[in-house]
Amino acid sequence: MAFGSFQHGRHAQPVAEINTTPLVDVMLVLLVIFMITLPLITHSLAVDLPETDANAPSTAANPAPVELGINADGQLFWNGVPLSQADLELRLQEAARGEPKPELHLHADKSTPYQRLAEVMAAAQRTGLTRIGFITESRTP
Repeated sequence: MAFGSFQHGRHAQPVAEINTTPLVDVMLVLLVIFMITLPLITHSLAVDLPETDANAPSTAANPAPVELGINADGQLFWNGVPLSQADLELRLQEAARGEPKPELHLHADKSTPYQRLAEVMAAAQRTGLTRIGFITESRTP
């Protein structure tokens, strides 16, 4: 009896195995496509761009970031000037009034207690300064 016949004999049983040949074919086609397109994606094209005398974007749209330093003892420095905790809240509120709001750059000593950093970040968030960046130094090999 043939496999595709319409005769229903007593020896006819359903095929219980999965044909993986189409799956392998699709995977090989995808592999070839990726092998061909990947060098095209990673290859960069050198383009000699034209030069213009257009002005750079205005810095009024992006105010200068606030540089807030914290030493190992927890002492605060606003743009290099020592600052008390009471004055910190006032300065943060004053900075947050501007539109757009400036970024807050934290320069913290590596031995500064985490509790102190958390307090400063919470104070900044309460006043509306949510863009906070940690300034670090890169390691030299």
